[in-house]
Formats: sequence, structure tokens, C-alpha cells
Amino acid sequence: MRAARLIRMVLLLQARREMTAAELAAELEVSERTVSRDVLALSEAGVPVYADRGRAGGYRLVGGYRTRLTGMGRSEAEALFLSGVPSALRDLGLADAASAARLKVSAALDPALGDVHGSAAQRFHLDAPGWWQAPETPALLPALADAVWSDRRILVRYRRGNAPGGREVARELEPHGLVLKAGRWYLAARVPADAGRQDRSPWRVYRVGRFTEAVVHDTHFDRDGGFDLAGFWTEHAAAFAHSLLRSEVTLRLTGPGARRLRYVTDRVAADEALAGGTVDGRGRTTVALRVESEEVGFEQLLTLGPECEVLGPPSLRQRFADAARRTAALYPDAADGPGPGDDGPAPGPGPERGPGPADLAAGARAAAAADPEPDPAAGRESEAGAQR
Repeated sequence: MRAARLIRMVLLLQARREMTAAELAAELEVSERTVSRDVLALSEAGVPVYADRGRAGGYRLVGGYRTRLTGMGRSEAEALFLSGVPSALRDLGLADAASAARLKVSAALDPALGDVHGSAAQRFHLDAPGWWQAPETPALLPALADAVWSDRRILVRYRRGNAPGGREVARELEPHGLVLKAGRWYLAARVPADAGRQDRSPWRVYRVGRFTEAVVHDTHFDRDGGFDLAGFWTEHAAAFAHSLLRSEVTLRLTGPGARRLRYVTDRVAADEALAGGTVDGRGRTTVALRVESEEVGFEQLLTLGPECEVLGPPSLRQRFADAARRTAALYPDAADGPGPGDDGPAPGPGPERGPGPADLAAGARAAAAADPEPDPAAGRESEAGAQR
């Protein structure tokens, strides 16, 4: 135990040039008296540790001394390049290796490990985990990570759909990379059975939490040298997000509403809608926006308040009119103000400002005036169209 602590002290002094006894004690989790004894032991062993006296003094290595320690193992080096996301390391079973790697970060890497950084980037991609998503730690993740590192084929059973009793399928895969997105792990893999086919790509993305079984083979596969995990994931995520946008709504936006649109809906869809929009003489922009569904669109666009008027489909417009009436009823004593699009000071720009009660009440009155009564026929027509 003491030998490991002495090595750690040398590495700390190499990395930070000079440290006080209190700083070393905190890092090594020992007393300052123990630090003094360890420094003496290092000096007796021939390590040139110099002590600067005085209140501002500390310990440093003389003459740029550097240890010849180069014993960083592959697992420690791999963990080092993922050390920015502690939860990911824990999920992959590399937490202990990461701790050891930090102790040796100042030592030179063995030449055989010079490719570790590139290998890590090609096999693991961390895509901005979302705060709203509860993280999951699949039990099979460490085994899959080992297969990814060692380029070994796997035989898996995969549950389709979210239901626990969903249909399971068996697949033989060549795992190329793991991606952490919004607290969930995904495996990017090549399906050998589909290699060479012209009608479909051999590349697939699987949610790791839906694997019910994974057997790592001893046989290795030839990794695709042109495979770029980050680029592949970006394309896959964009295609997947676009495939979810199955409905279209027509909106009339004020200036602030147009600026905030990309913060409350899919950003790519919002940018495409605004690029194809038309602006009237009052500065309002009419756009056709793709959304996941009318239900999702209602929840997203409601946050824009009076800065957004829904023109269609009729069923969604009716929902907004009803919501506006209910909102206005909550503020019967609110002072009248300019409605959306009326002359007067425009609300401040940017996503940080949301509509206040008076804004909502004014917008509610304007929407209620535009749609005094529900039109059941319009709702039925829209629903029939959606079913088609």
C-alpha cells in the first residue's frame, strides 16, 4: 500500500510541479505527518524531492526529474480517453481502471498503446446525455464493450418493441461501436448476413437495453477501416428523428415566435419550416412544420403562447382555441393588452422569455374571437385524414 502511495506522490509532483503538504495529504488521503515521512523515504531512495520552507513553501522535484514508470495498461489507457463521463466508465466496468489511469497520466505511454485514443473514438461515442432522461445501465453492456474493443463477433437475442413480452429475434453481429445518448446505450453493428446485398445496408443500430442475451465468440472479424462512428451516428440520428415527424401543421408566427420555434420543436424541422416560410406585411411568418403527431405538436407549440397561431389542421386549431378560452377564464381580471401581431412593443426575443399571464389572456381572447364556436365537422375530417 505504501509503495503505491509513494509512486502516486511522484506522479503528482511530476504533473503539478509543486504541491504543499496539505495538498498532497488531501490527494493521498493521509495526514501531513505521513506526507513528511513519505518525502523522506523518497529522498532516501534517490528521488530528488526538494522542500521549500516557509508558509508558501511546498514540495517539488529537482531538475525536471521524471519517473521511468511506463506501466499504463490498455484498460487504463482506454478508460483515460473516456474519463470525461464518469457514469459511462462505471457502466462499461472501467471505473477502477480510470482511477489507476489518472495516477499514471504523467508517465509516458508504452508505444504499443499509441493508437488508444483513435481506437476509443472509433468505438465509443458520447452524444450529449439529456437531463430529462433517466439513465439505464444494461447488464450486458460490459460484455458488449469487451467485444467492441476486441473486434469479436457476438450472437445476441434482441427484443423488438418496448413491451417486456415483445417478440425476440436472434442475430449474429459484428459490433463496431457503442453510443451513449440521453442516458441510453446503443450498439452500432454490421450484420454479416446482409454484407454484399444491394437492397439493404448491413449496418444496424440496436438499443442495448433490449438485448436479452449476448454470447461473445472467440472468432474475430475484420473491422471496416472506413467506418466513422460519430459520422454514422449523426446520420442515423437525423434519419431516425425525421422518420418520427409524420404530421404537418401550418402556423403563423410573430417575430419572437419564429425565433423561439427551434427551441421548442425539432430544430432541423424548424429550420426547414422557417426557410420555406412566407412573411406578410405585419412581419408574421407562415410556415408548414413537421411534427411527430398532433398531440406532441400541441404540447410543444403551446409553450409559444400568443406568438404562434395554428392555422391547420382544423382539429389542432380547435384544440388551441379551447385551450385559449380555458386560459383566459383563469385571468378574468387581467388588464387588456395588445394581441399577437397588434401594434405595440414586441415581447423580448430569445428562448429565455416565455409569455406571461397577460400575454396568454390576450392571445386567448384573440384566438377565441377567431374561432367563436367549435366546428365538429372540421375535427372529424382531420381525424379521418390522419387515419388515412
